[in-house]
Amino acid sequence: MRLLAALLLFAAAAAVAAAAELPEFREAPAFRNGAGCAGAPTIHIAMTLDGTYLRGSLAGVLSVLRHAACPESIAFHFVASSASPARRLARLRAALAAAFPTLPATVHRFDARLVRGKISSSVRRALDQPLNYARIYLADILPRSVPRVLYLDSDLLVVDDVARLWATDLGPHAALAAPEYCNANFTLYFTDAFWRHPAYSSVFANRTRAPCYFNTGVMVIDLDRWRAGGYTAKLEYWMDVQKQEARIYELGSLPPFLLVFAGDVKAVQHRWNQHGLGGDNVAGQCRELHPGPVSLLHWSGKGKPWLRLDAGRPCPLDALWAPYDLLRRRGARDDLLAAVA
Repeated sequence: MRLLAALLLFAAAAAVAAAAELPEFREAPAFRNGAGCAGAPTIHIAMTLDGTYLRGSLAGVLSVLRHAACPESIAFHFVASSASPARRLARLRAALAAAFPTLPATVHRFDARLVRGKISSSVRRALDQPLNYARIYLADILPRSVPRVLYLDSDLLVVDDVARLWATDLGPHAALAAPEYCNANFTLYFTDAFWRHPAYSSVFANRTRAPCYFNTGVMVIDLDRWRAGGYTAKLEYWMDVQKQEARIYELGSLPPFLLVFAGDVKAVQHRWNQHGLGGDNVAGQCRELHPGPVSLLHWSGKGKPWLRLDAGRPCPLDALWAPYDLLRRRGARDDLLAAVA
């Protein structure tokens, strides 16, 4: 009986280990700097790194490198949760190295305890994960030798030279630049309890402009100004209000950013965040592109292209993501990968 129990325990442990294994990824093509890249500035890009979104992250990295004039001048900073076991983190590093053996990249650990007790349940479970809040702490996570960073979500493709976005002029005061969407109904991002409370709603009274919605999946951040302005503490303040005083929003880490920055954001052209391609946060239905040129495709919302493609129920625009998918499939050819080389 003891032997049988031991065998069953071993089998269960093996099953858990197998479930924790990450899929295999193909090596991406190598992209080199062109002749005009001498003296090009280093572009710092931050993304999160976890098993759930790893496939999206690798596709995003490939898209950035594929369309950059100076790909070897890009330094990636991947943020992984401190709650991930060491073995799991090693697998993530190995997957990253297998796909991009020569990529200048650093993996930073995010202390998930920083947001313990600060996260409120939202309309979608993925929005409640501690790593979703890591963008709030980039000024603490990244070294001070990095004065500016471009934060990118893990469910997007860049189809233009990212140097153009990196070169955004933040002006004399702004700490953050992002595309704004002033036609969106700003009031819907907060609850009635927020708007009824004069001390809460008055936060927008002295902003540079009327507050507008912006998506936090694509942001150019001046880290020196962020630190000088104490913006991490300001974001944490609103998370504490939400958790301890009143439920003032429903959408994870986005509303605190709106409360702190809306109206003071340096606006970027809409082409740099064609967001919402994943549908809403409930159904994840198919959507079309917004009118106008496209430099970045963003599958924000519930529907992710790799999941819809695997399920055999892709949306039309998911076909644009497929050529950047580095997932290795048995017996599959690399024809799609060759299309982006």
